[in-house]
Amino acid sequence: MILVLGGTTEGRIAAKVVDEADKPFYYSTRGDGQKVDTKNGIRITGGFDAGSMSDFCSEHGLRLIVDAAHPFAEVLHHTVCEVSAKLGIPVIRYERIYPERTSNVVWLDNYADAVTRMEEDGVERLLALSGVKTISKLEPYWKNHDCLFRVLDREESVEMARRQGFPEDKLLFYKDAADDKDVILGTGADAILTKESGQSGGFAEKVEAALQAGVKVYAVKRPELECLRTCTKVNGPHGLRRQIEQLLPGFYQLRTGFTTGSCATAASKAALIALLEQRNVSEVEFTMPDGETMTMPVLSCEWNYECAKASVVKDAGDDPDVTDGLVIESAVTYSREPGIHFLHGEGVGKVTLPGLGIRVGEPAINPVPRKMIISELERLCIAGLDVTISVPRGKEVALRTFNPKVGVVDGISILGTSGIVRPLSSEAYVESMSREIDVCKAVGSDVLVLNSGAKSEQAVKGVCVGLQPQSFVHYGNFIGEALRLAHEKNVAEVRLGVMIGKAVKLAEGHLDTHSHKVVMNKEFLRSIADEAGCSADALSLISEMTLARELWQSLSESDAALFFPKLLAHCMKHCRKVYPDGKLSIILVGEDGNTDYQLMTE
Repeated sequence: MILVLGGTTEGRIAAKVVDEADKPFYYSTRGDGQKVDTKNGIRITGGFDAGSMSDFCSEHGLRLIVDAAHPFAEVLHHTVCEVSAKLGIPVIRYERIYPERTSNVVWLDNYADAVTRMEEDGVERLLALSGVKTISKLEPYWKNHDCLFRVLDREESVEMARRQGFPEDKLLFYKDAADDKDVILGTGADAILTKESGQSGGFAEKVEAALQAGVKVYAVKRPELECLRTCTKVNGPHGLRRQIEQLLPGFYQLRTGFTTGSCATAASKAALIALLEQRNVSEVEFTMPDGETMTMPVLSCEWNYECAKASVVKDAGDDPDVTDGLVIESAVTYSREPGIHFLHGEGVGKVTLPGLGIRVGEPAINPVPRKMIISELERLCIAGLDVTISVPRGKEVALRTFNPKVGVVDGISILGTSGIVRPLSSEAYVESMSREIDVCKAVGSDVLVLNSGAKSEQAVKGVCVGLQPQSFVHYGNFIGEALRLAHEKNVAEVRLGVMIGKAVKLAEGHLDTHSHKVVMNKEFLRSIADEAGCSADALSLISEMTLARELWQSLSESDAALFFPKLLAHCMKHCRKVYPDGKLSIILVGEDGNTDYQLMTE
């Protein structure tokens, strides 16, 4: 069993990650104000001291504690570490992502320090955004100066302010972060006081709003607790799951892994560190596309004063990935030209056709991995750099992929939009979808939004507004299975977001769109174009194209207006075979995220 200590945004995320295992766990908060929807979570409330937490862990056979509590919950953090040491239970600390500390903010060690500094600076009217629990800590200031406190619009917040003797007419209620600037201007405050609450606490937004309003910003630093130094730390869902996989083998049915893009990023950063610092690197930390940081072991590292090379081993987890176990190498050298330049390396493919988002002739390193690598290297070095990614055996393995069909020759592609490989075993994936649909219904959502992955989800959220996060479920390649589950579970309305590459396969009747099972049929697409009344130019274009995404780029506006609705009509026909009842909408997602073409039925 796992105990998750929440009450925060990170707590909700942690609960969702643990819930993926489809096993019972405990989710603890001090109060019952936070709504958390899980299928397997057992909710408990009330504060823990060291004795009660030790007793609870022993009585329920706890094997792991995930501390996702607020960074300023110092007493709780000390309690967790004390219990961990006493019972030998490992702890994962789910940290927030913190923006870099900048000089336009007055940084303070604690609230007493804040009172002293604001007195010295002559702040007469303060807007405190530090939370209702800090009223007593700032009493020496507000007793003698004009001070407003913004708090959550809850009776318990008002009652807490009363107990601390703070005047109710000086309370402001939080509505929306978008209103921060107007609120600050409306108070006429000389300064705001906040705490270093991190990305999820809206710290950067508060600072930006205050500075735009010309108001000084004071911030209390998050506590650096000695007790937390012994914990395993993560700051995102991927890192949390991987740590649970390592600490509790078998807790999840299948392990996650890293993309080749993450591996190339880690190897490149390790090589640059070796070049700059002339030392061996055995492990490297890097940033994922969502902002969380991960670590990866380095297989080998060598360097001189002009060049360094590092390698890592691709771990795809339990995904049936042909690149699993490959060595990904990166050589970094100084360049005479400014910027980061990608050079051809052994086993990495070369792009020979347009449509991949990479210039023809360039190494097949996709846009997101390029961005990850550039971001890491530019943080460390301002000099121009040449980066050569190599994959021994890459040319051989590429023959087992569809790279040659899309114009990538002589090697694999360096891929990955999330940085993480989630296991795509058919049975496990369908079971995971089933659980997610169950949660969608359990939280009371009448709408299920099916989308292939992160990119299509981002697009469909633009037209599926106001829905709960649990309404969005990824189908990967298993469109048919997702719709079948929706039918079996009596989901009243389904909205299906589908990108063009999968849509052209779905339209022909392929409800499993994995590239290993089905490829684009240009003759079928020509028949759709002919049926829709498209021009001869459209028919010719389809005959010559290599990738489905070229339809977005090359069809004329008039041909597109005829072709895409007809394509969606064919998709709808096949979707209705497995989801015959209920309201169904199909949203075609363009390469740039547009959702101009939709088909709906009652």
